[in-house]
Amino acid sequence: MLNSFNEVIGLLDNEQGRAALAGMIRGIEREALRIEPSGHLATDKHPKALGAALTNSRITTDYSESLLEFITPVYQDIDALLTDLTQTHAFTVRHLGEQQLWPVSMPCYVGDVADIPIADYGCSNTGKLKRLYRKGLTYRYGAQMQIISGVHFNFSVSDDLWQKLYQVSDKRLSLGDFISESYFGLIRNYRRLVWVLPYLFGASPALCSSFIKDQKTDLAFEKLGKGTLYLPYATSLRMSDLGYTNKEQERLNISYNSLGEYLSGINAAIKMPSAHFEKIGVKVDGEFRQLNSNVLQIENEFYSPIRAKRVTQAGEKPSQALARAGVEYIEVRALDVNPFSPVGIEADQVRFLDLFLLYCLLTPSPKSDAQDEAAISENLNRVITHGRQPGLTLCKAGDEIGLKDWLESLFGELETLAKLLDGEEDAYQQSLAHWYEAVQDPAKTLSGRVMSALMAKGVDHSLWVKELAKEYYHALLDYPLSPKVASDYEAAAEQSLQDQAQLEAESVQDFEQYLADYFAEAPQPIEQVV
Repeated sequence: MLNSFNEVIGLLDNEQGRAALAGMIRGIEREALRIEPSGHLATDKHPKALGAALTNSRITTDYSESLLEFITPVYQDIDALLTDLTQTHAFTVRHLGEQQLWPVSMPCYVGDVADIPIADYGCSNTGKLKRLYRKGLTYRYGAQMQIISGVHFNFSVSDDLWQKLYQVSDKRLSLGDFISESYFGLIRNYRRLVWVLPYLFGASPALCSSFIKDQKTDLAFEKLGKGTLYLPYATSLRMSDLGYTNKEQERLNISYNSLGEYLSGINAAIKMPSAHFEKIGVKVDGEFRQLNSNVLQIENEFYSPIRAKRVTQAGEKPSQALARAGVEYIEVRALDVNPFSPVGIEADQVRFLDLFLLYCLLTPSPKSDAQDEAAISENLNRVITHGRQPGLTLCKAGDEIGLKDWLESLFGELETLAKLLDGEEDAYQQSLAHWYEAVQDPAKTLSGRVMSALMAKGVDHSLWVKELAKEYYHALLDYPLSPKVASDYEAAAEQSLQDQAQLEAESVQDFEQYLADYFAEAPQPIEQVV
């Protein structure tokens, strides 16, 4: 067995090892609000030219009719991945009329929250279930939280790498179980180091004051212009208590120490009653308000900065797919939309994520205990609200350490990995050097660049973002989308409308019975619910 990162690097420091490392596969999911030229939220229906959100695998909606989600297939080549994402954006803006895409995570101007339209997936039972889940989210957490945008990064390594790592393991486990447990090792290390991502890539240090309105917050905001609130050293307000948090979930205590423990925790959570959510009611005056009153309506409601995933088969829930065949890939969910990119993420970020996730995989990962979990939470909160503060310290192995010192050490090990991946090239080393500048100077982080732009221009956050939205709108309109690519998107959109119509024609079961069967573990297309 290999007991250190350096020993694993030694194993892979050859032509076959480098090829095994380079076989990473990635996919991206990017969320973006549709806005009117005024900067206000678009409240009309999902454009029919983009197809049916229920059945189009490339262009769909998340919580709201206004919240688009672009999903790439998986790619091994980074340039091909980003080209695909850009083509999807370019096709979309050609069918938005004068509407544009909001290029940051925190929402645009929010007037009456009642005007935020919940996504509509049609009259099939699957579509009704998907909409009701979102209606439950509205009652539970409010519509504003649900229109925050992010970028999700899906990642897996090659079969060749798994074979090499398995051969030097003690072989107590089957290859499949070894892969699952190794991915959970990655997840544990990721969670210990997750603060690195909001430090470098957090891009929401400021927001429009309309987002808060009557919400209570302990954050000591400062004001810029007429309507901008910010924290001087914040990195990602999206990940703060204003964003994707759920107080009810704090008592779940789901373990990442093994796949079995994780699945047991998730299965318990979706059956755990919540007195708080019970007050909402499930069906009131003949109308459903939520799927149920448990802490989680379904397992997809569990908020986590990373998820273990496997592509589901027909009728499977995500946890059932994991139980059937183990972990296939992981989903990183801690990324703000990058406002300096028309598509929300850049190649230098992808390469850093490759290095970061490989490091988490290849480094020994002890099991987590309560003290470890407390440090994970505390470190993340410190970086979210004060990440660029000079002299900031974090807790590492029970001791306080300077954030910069910890990053210096981490980047040193990532450089070893970058050299191995590059071979005779230098793309990974260049990307690492680019982000190392942000270690030396917090102003070069994404959040630092956002604040520098706002201070330099002296304008409200919403006005600055609105100008970016206009710039990217025209850039994407001018993107050279080939007739063949455009035709393929049009065909997929038309097929998705036909697929939804067929689902609706086949939905003859009473919806309440459909719900009862669904929660009784009857085969239903759970993948359509998320």
